[in-house]
Amino acid sequence: MAESIISPGVYTRENDVSYITPAPIQAGAAFVGPTVKGPDNQPLIVTSYSDYVRKFGETFLSGSTFYEFLTSVAVKNYFQNGGQTALVTRVVSGSYTGATNTFMSASAKGSTEPFQITTLGKGIMYNNASGQFAATGSSATYINSDGSLVSGSADNVRWEIANINNTLGTFSLIIRQGDDNTNNKTVLETFNVSLDPNSDNYIEAVVGNQYVTVGTDSSTGTSYNYLNGTFPNRSNYIRVSGVNLSTPNYLKNDGTSVNLDSAGIPYSASLPASGSGSFYAASGAVTGSAKYFGAIGTTTGESQGLVPANYNIALSLLSNKDDYQFNIISTPGLINNAGFTSTIGSFIALAESRGDAIAVVDLVKTGSIVSDVTGQAVTINSSYAATYWPWLQMQSATGRNEYVPAGTVIPGVYAFTDAASAPWFAPAGLVRGGIGGVIQAERKLTKGDRDVLYAAKVNPIATFPGSGISVFGQKTLQTKASALDRVNVRRLLIELKKFIGDQARNLVFEQNTVSTRNKFLAVVNPYLESVVQRQGLYAYRVVMDDTNNTADVIDRNQLVGQIFIQPAKTIEFVVLDFTVQPTGATFA
Repeated sequence: MAESIISPGVYTRENDVSYITPAPIQAGAAFVGPTVKGPDNQPLIVTSYSDYVRKFGETFLSGSTFYEFLTSVAVKNYFQNGGQTALVTRVVSGSYTGATNTFMSASAKGSTEPFQITTLGKGIMYNNASGQFAATGSSATYINSDGSLVSGSADNVRWEIANINNTLGTFSLIIRQGDDNTNNKTVLETFNVSLDPNSDNYIEAVVGNQYVTVGTDSSTGTSYNYLNGTFPNRSNYIRVSGVNLSTPNYLKNDGTSVNLDSAGIPYSASLPASGSGSFYAASGAVTGSAKYFGAIGTTTGESQGLVPANYNIALSLLSNKDDYQFNIISTPGLINNAGFTSTIGSFIALAESRGDAIAVVDLVKTGSIVSDVTGQAVTINSSYAATYWPWLQMQSATGRNEYVPAGTVIPGVYAFTDAASAPWFAPAGLVRGGIGGVIQAERKLTKGDRDVLYAAKVNPIATFPGSGISVFGQKTLQTKASALDRVNVRRLLIELKKFIGDQARNLVFEQNTVSTRNKFLAVVNPYLESVVQRQGLYAYRVVMDDTNNTADVIDRNQLVGQIFIQPAKTIEFVVLDFTVQPTGATFA
């Protein structure tokens, strides 16, 4: 507390300038594509591959064969190479809905459901029963003798009611894994709740009742997620979709007696009966009838069962920089010459309009030749996109060796570069460009092949005996020669703009004074100096003073800053001159 200066004397004061400016937030990569399960068109953060599998699944059974989407291959590779967070948006073809609970009844009110719960994930994979109520003795149609569900799986869930307390009006709602049984329960979540909307443990408040619908702004044509419901979801698997038998003020004023409902029946009769049950009525199915991995062809719909229109909502949602932050965007399975040319163009345009991400795109199907991929590359001109070739063979989660487009693994190469060095280092070469888990490249490129590809803005993936398979190029798809035709420079700019932009946002609505400018410069200059020390820049200069903030600029409520940078360049061509000298020559 400051001392009041009234009488003569010596006064000591403290000025704390030790506040630590937070480091730039690493937003991670965004993956857009089909998944086994999960909510559709709702971007979700995952923090590990196991978190991804829990939310979106890994493989699915169709007929007698297991299948996997390229999305899971890309996410797995990304986390294995040092990725910290990923934003995953599930894209589906057709209408998908969640599953609701079945076989739940009130303890003394017949078949009336006290409440309904619905899975957050969508698709028939969440169904493990065929009807809402079963007649006496017909439960065997959905449950086995050991209490396991006939259609239960690790990808769906079941519910259980236990610990019913008629005195307090409480009970436990337990969410279990769909493939467990009575003697070997796999409990995912437990909630101690009541049906009393005036209590702190009211079921909707404890579990949550929110769900997302996609709306479209008719004035702008953009899509957005609209949040329905009043209570945030605390469950990772279900939400409360309705309460039929609420018990307001369960206890009478004496705190011991149970109130009666409008029919004069004690509220305890509205509590759910003890037992467990399943879910049903979800719609939307993934099947193995589409084209996967190396079978992806050149016709619309041959990419994992999707068509271009299926990506429109995701494109619109991800344009919102405030809600969704990432520095890489990947669409595993989209091929530029497979009917998705306009869709890939839209994702590149998305990266350009956001200005904070680079799009990794694939141009050709398997079996293509050098001229095919270079012919596609010449049609794209953007420093916010990069492409790599050829396809690579990897072992999928199904146990089969499959070919994947190179763009599936490149976000993992970027993630490794970020973790080992910094975004402004080239994600290429034998030091940072190695690709783990690859069995072989579809084609071993010669030096001549690599020359042709690199001249056409295609980054070759080279196979070196004894050194493995590595990315051996780092060009963006920008046609004009400049510093921004290199991936490391584009990613440097993305990093700088993200940090400095975040700092500048704090200036909005502050006083336009020298003091405000100096606060900004006191943060930005040390940061840029640190980038110089970490080999990202040769030099920099920040101008934010009276020369560019004249009285006219200030009167327009503007603050102008100019940032000049000299990006550090990478070594791409090593020239070694060997000179043979005669015997007796002296070396200087």
